[in-house]
Amino acid sequence: MSTEIRVPQLPESVADATLVTWHKQPGDPIRRDENLADLETDKVVLEVPAPANGVVSEIRVPSGTVVTSGQILAVIEEGAAASTAAPRPAAAPQTAPAAASVSAASATSPAPGAGSAAKTAAPTKAAATNVPAEGAREAGKLSPSVRRLVEENHLDPAAIPGSGRDGRLTKADVVGYLDKKPAAAVAVAPAAAAAVPSPAARAPGRPPVTGARAEQRVPMTRLRARIAQRLIEAQSTQALLTTFNEVDLTATQELRARYKERFEKERGVKLGFMSFFVKASIAALKRFPVLNASVDGNDIIYHEYYDIGVAVSTDRGLVVPIVRDADSKDFAALEKEIADYARQAREGSLAIEDLTGGTFTITNGGVFGSLMSTPIVNAPQSAILGMHKVQERPMVVNRQIAVRPMMYLAVTYDHRIIDGREAVQFLVAIKEALEDPGRMLLGI
Repeated sequence: MSTEIRVPQLPESVADATLVTWHKQPGDPIRRDENLADLETDKVVLEVPAPANGVVSEIRVPSGTVVTSGQILAVIEEGAAASTAAPRPAAAPQTAPAAASVSAASATSPAPGAGSAAKTAAPTKAAATNVPAEGAREAGKLSPSVRRLVEENHLDPAAIPGSGRDGRLTKADVVGYLDKKPAAAVAVAPAAAAAVPSPAARAPGRPPVTGARAEQRVPMTRLRARIAQRLIEAQSTQALLTTFNEVDLTATQELRARYKERFEKERGVKLGFMSFFVKASIAALKRFPVLNASVDGNDIIYHEYYDIGVAVSTDRGLVVPIVRDADSKDFAALEKEIADYARQAREGSLAIEDLTGGTFTITNGGVFGSLMSTPIVNAPQSAILGMHKVQERPMVVNRQIAVRPMMYLAVTYDHRIIDGREAVQFLVAIKEALEDPGRMLLGI
């Protein structure tokens, strides 16, 4: 029986999606719930699972096509056996430079021109060698970001040790595997060498051109294009201004160090710094509610709830999952939810609902070593808090020089509705809460 595979129903805020990758080709067998294709929206990557076991008989939409809800993507024959026809011929031999690059890249990598055979090599090898957690290594079980990295570099997932849950491959596993491979030797064609002008013919003082000078034009992903659009809109529609302060994290670090082992044992999650910053931000937002507001035309909307966005960096770009009603959650609940969102963001499994809304955002450039920055407001919100690297610096404490763990804080705000006085006092309130974290526990 033939079954049509259609684009799933997209959320109301998403008009269309781009089909970025086919994981099966006509004639390939497929199992129920195995991922058939990836659809990229402005916010997340959606998977298209197979509704039943069978064989892909027809693909109607090529990769790179913009599709809409309900559009037919492919047809599968339920219960059919895999085609036993002769193997597809391999692509013509590559030129010497390309062949040298491929051979140097990996001795176990499938040839780039091997078509769908390369895509099914990973699960076959895993099954044949009885690799542990073989289900997590099959192409259909890889997260979209990991799958794309594996396919772009023509890697065999079964050959890469996985450090994730149940042996699942993570992006870090693939990047580490690539870093350990020897650099590919680049062969320079004699004609290119002959094209370099002689030293006498070069302009005086101009250095000789050596080595390859290749360029590559790559279209933006939908997420990257959407990020670019929103950043431009924020800067062109809001009057953005940034104010800075610094916070001494001695008391917060001491409190965390004192209870982190007991906290993890009893609550089942590590005690990080983000929950302290979320709590401090909420306490400051309650004192200065305009920083939790948004602009709608000529009206200011004051939100009487606190949905805090926590920016997470992924290989596809920055996403901001929302912690709903953060003011009603304790430290453990905040840490668990933030950790879950970070994992789902890296795996590409966030839902549209996880990224929609939000009244205030926190971004942490310190994880990458940033000492100071001016974050851009996540419109239509009116403010964003920027965290940075914790760095020990000499400070004057009680007229004595002492080494303290210091962090620069930044708040970018929409000056149309937020005055400088409110923004500065808001940041001071966060500083005071973090320098005396007992106040957050007592609610004072």
